[in-house]
Amino acid sequence: MASNGASARVEDTENSLEKIKRQLASASGRNLLQGPLLKRSETLRKWNDRWVILDPTTGKMEYKIRRNEPNIKGTIVFDANSTIALSPVNFHGLPKYDGCCIYIGTPQKKDYFLCAETPGAAKAWVSTLHASQLVLRAHKEAVNSLSGSGSSQLGTVATVVAAANSTALEATKEIEAAMKISLRNALGSVLNKSPDGQIDNTTIMKETLRVKDEELQNLARELRARESTIKALVEKLSETAEAAQAAASAAHTMDEQRRVAYAEMERLKENYEKQLESTTVKLRESEEKAVAIRKEIEQLIKQRDSAVQEAYLWRTELAKARDHAVISQAAVVRAEEKVRLTDAEAEARIKEAEQRASAALHEKQELLKYVNALQAQLQRSMT
Repeated sequence: MASNGASARVEDTENSLEKIKRQLASASGRNLLQGPLLKRSETLRKWNDRWVILDPTTGKMEYKIRRNEPNIKGTIVFDANSTIALSPVNFHGLPKYDGCCIYIGTPQKKDYFLCAETPGAAKAWVSTLHASQLVLRAHKEAVNSLSGSGSSQLGTVATVVAAANSTALEATKEIEAAMKISLRNALGSVLNKSPDGQIDNTTIMKETLRVKDEELQNLARELRARESTIKALVEKLSETAEAAQAAASAAHTMDEQRRVAYAEMERLKENYEKQLESTTVKLRESEEKAVAIRKEIEQLIKQRDSAVQEAYLWRTELAKARDHAVISQAAVVRAEEKVRLTDAEAEARIKEAEQRASAALHEKQELLKYVNALQAQLQRSMT
């Protein structure tokens, strides 16, 4: 089922790419809208004549200084969210530009102020710009649809491109009419300025030939530009085809990887079931061990309680023994005090006895001397 989904996604991608190819091919026949416009300078606020070229199929709007100028002077950038309107205010100032002013405001806070030759030309420019915005919006929705972030809008791109080309074609007619009016007004002003009040046919023919020559040159440049665009589109289509082939190959590779991943997932599932069974057995054994350990813990708690009680009894006995030891120590101190006093009295008595003994010895010696003296006297008297 997954492989069918992958192949379906590949087919959808290829179909989307084919639609884009057809839309690019249809865009190769686009009608460029070009004509003169007055553009206000952003810095000096000065109005300058510019030849503006609008590609309604891409929303690219460029301008040159003159029609036959080969180089592009600048670009007017707008998108699908830009504000494009025919201004009711004549910000040019001259009365002939009433209803001819065009305002373009972008979300990037960049404003453009333009003026056409006639109100009809201004309306033609605005309508073509609006058609270009629809093309830009359709392309954006088509890209979102291809990337999977929006609803499928690829079928509307060709429709809005065709509508933009048609609008540009109608606007070209209006702008050409405005250019003819402008040329007629210019020739009229030359006629009014001529001394004799008229202009010869040669001057008119030269001016007409000059304008036609410029148109032919522009047409040749447009043809060369279209040829280069067609070549670029062919290259893009070839790149798109290569990208489609690469996408199909990538989808095939992804399908192979998906099958390998599915097989790996099945193997992992089997391993998981085996591990689950072994884990269940180990869990049961662990529960039995936990029950046995819980019983042992209860017995240890009982033994601990009995040991605590016994320790309490020993603490009580120890306290009693400490009290008895304190009492005994006090008795010993008192006995030691008595012994000390007795020793002091004995020492005093011994000293007194020694003094008496020394006194008696002294008296004895005196008596011995006296006896010896008496004996000596007695002997002398006897002789």
